[in-house]
Amino acid sequence: MCTAVAIVGGGLAGLYAAWRLQASGIDFQLLEARRRLGGRILSVGAGGEPSADGFDLGPSWFWPGMHPLMAEVISELGLRHFAQHSDGDVVVERMRQEAPQRFNAMRQEPQSMRLDGGTGAIVTALANALPPERLRTGIRVTRIVLGEEGVDLTLAAPDGSTEMLAATQVILALPPRLLIASIAFAPALAPETMMRWRNTTTWMAPHAKFFALYDRPFWREAGLSGTAQSGVGPLVEIHDATTASGSAALFGFVGIPADQRAEIGEERLAQACAAQLARLFGPQAAQPRATLFKDWAADPLTATVDDRHGGAHPSPNPGPWITGPWAKRISLGGSETSATNPGYLVGALDAARRAASETMTRLSSTKLKETVKC
Repeated sequence: MCTAVAIVGGGLAGLYAAWRLQASGIDFQLLEARRRLGGRILSVGAGGEPSADGFDLGPSWFWPGMHPLMAEVISELGLRHFAQHSDGDVVVERMRQEAPQRFNAMRQEPQSMRLDGGTGAIVTALANALPPERLRTGIRVTRIVLGEEGVDLTLAAPDGSTEMLAATQVILALPPRLLIASIAFAPALAPETMMRWRNTTTWMAPHAKFFALYDRPFWREAGLSGTAQSGVGPLVEIHDATTASGSAALFGFVGIPADQRAEIGEERLAQACAAQLARLFGPQAAQPRATLFKDWAADPLTATVDDRHGGAHPSPNPGPWITGPWAKRISLGGSETSATNPGYLVGALDAARRAASETMTRLSSTKLKETVKC
């Protein structure tokens, strides 16, 4: 089996890179280890299943004025967006000995925006615009070997079987740390490349999000925005997560480190989160109709051992992401490798656009104009 371009990773970056290659008439195969597309974008219903009107267990916000590429792609895909609800007072919980206090909220500038249907809407729109036979889920890339005319990728299926895929070019649309941990390269990557990849923090990986779903957004009736800050926890930052269709919810980022979260367990942590919401928003918050919890540090297709600690946002890091003989065959396209907005949704688009452009330039060059012979 062969292709002009193998795209490793079916999140936003991989799908957008595929979309750009498709528009230029370039053959590709997109390979995603999960059974679903989207990567760290995951919009689900009350039962935790992917939903077209979902709650965002991964990233949720974007800022059109700051991120024009995001606005451009959303417009081209015909998606709608709405403002994050922020009208009303903010609740602040400083310490256990003090009752939570209400403060007038300042208008957020720039205004955070969300997609109708959840962030998963952009994943669905991109996937629907691509040939389904070129999108393969449940396929792990375990090894990449550099040859004279291209690269050979070893693919592992869920049943343990393997197959080979030959490609002229490869776009790696995964976090650099995850690449180091999950794929063997032959010949080995240069030491400086491996060090750079390993030292690049993975967006979302150390974090966990908790959602409490309700029949109505009762906090709004009380003049509250749904926004809260807490020095007590377990949630440290809380926001209104009500969907565009009106499904009411509050969500928060868990402020407990990953190892401690694992010790506490999801059930006890959910109980503690619900009790905290009751302290902040009143007794109605104590009885959500459903709860959702996603610990990205416990997701082996997102986080490595190095991602269980810290949590700093990736910073722009100039310079080449890959050197030596691999540089003529591979481009990195994950959000972390964006030169302008690493660790944001638009960072995935930016990095994917660069990777697709590099790939198309190499394919059109004199030495690499021929694709791998099948």
